Amino acid sequence: MRLPILLYALAFISRVAFCANTGPWDLAELKKTPRAEWGERAGLTQEVFYEGEPLAGKPTRIFAYLARPEGEGPFPAIVLVHGGGGQAFKDWAEHWAKRGYVALAMDTAGQAKDKSRLPDGGPDQHDPIKFRAFEEDEAREMWTYHAVAAVIRGHSLLASLPEVDRERIGVTGISWGGYLACIVAGLDDRLKVAVSVYGCGSLGDNSYWKEPILDKMPAEQRERWLRLFDPSSYLATIRCPILFLDGTNDVAYPLDSVMKTYMSVRSDLRNISIIIEMPHGHLWTFSEVDDFVDAALKTGVPQIARLRISEVANGYAICVGVDPDAPRRPDLPIVRSVMVNYTVDSGPWQKRVWRTVSVEEKDVVGSTISAKLPMSTTAFFFSGLDHKNRRTTSPMVEVPVGR
Repeated sequence: MRLPILLYALAFISRVAFCANTGPWDLAELKKTPRAEWGERAGLTQEVFYEGEPLAGKPTRIFAYLARPEGEGPFPAIVLVHGGGGQAFKDWAEHWAKRGYVALAMDTAGQAKDKSRLPDGGPDQHDPIKFRAFEEDEAREMWTYHAVAAVIRGHSLLASLPEVDRERIGVTGISWGGYLACIVAGLDDRLKVAVSVYGCGSLGDNSYWKEPILDKMPAEQRERWLRLFDPSSYLATIRCPILFLDGTNDVAYPLDSVMKTYMSVRSDLRNISIIIEMPHGHLWTFSEVDDFVDAALKTGVPQIARLRISEVANGYAICVGVDPDAPRRPDLPIVRSVMVNYTVDSGPWQKRVWRTVSVEEKDVVGSTISAKLPMSTTAFFFSGLDHKNRRTTSPMVEVPVGR
């Protein structure tokens, strides 16, 4: 085979291999500017209804709050996705506007601002709706389909505004909103940063919904739901930096599924911060999230150091290093107060007790950190604080029994 033909064939194979899974979504349509009806404006925020996806052949609308910062743009922008039982949070949008972002907080449950049902809203977000039986050609009637489309259309609406820099837009979601952010990050290649708080994929492997719902589905129905609507189907095509912020004992999204989600993302893009017993709720006052987004959309300088497991030696001595891919500059945050966090428990992740031991200075040599673990350790991760007390952690590692 002549070289030009070989190179062409390799290029073709590469393009085919990279072909993104877009599921049931028509991304070309969702990237178009949706029709919008602008409403009352008060302070930094303004109400807006924008075009959703058809449901049962009828048009739908999505309610949202748009918050604009004071001053002149163009500004970076952020899409805000609430979790289960939530709504379009005005305060959340204002939080980001005060930080210099145009922010869109939309409702993904077919609700208006008072949580009343819109007559032309999309599906609600209760579990019987999310997980109901459906055929392949009914995928566009499902809640996840409509919610993901609402987020991508929200991005398109932001990108159309003259005060927004369309090249600096990100997404963050909480709980079911984090789940949606994971899917959207794999579908929408326009995004420059993503953050998932709690939410993850691999719901069929371990999650709050595994035993009571997913395990009881007929095999064909379960396979269809997971293939189309579990984030694991879309993580490999994420092309922007993403942060996973999760608690060790989260009731809905267990740490093992969070780690599977993290490991499915390209290594140079994935970041994680694990917090011991972090409560689950609509919480958005995390400096780690704010600064991670700033690094991607404002400063361009990494704000939080990254840690990763570099070696597990002799079954219990471990080494963790500051990620060598991060630029080495003296003005970058330096990790301090390094700790190793471990559990000796097994069984449900939600019930495991975590212990924390400080790493002694003598065990920090350059960018390498070492610590010994009790022989009964079943899982561990390292954590550290930077000069602003922002938490960064290594991935969680499970220790084989009898190591």
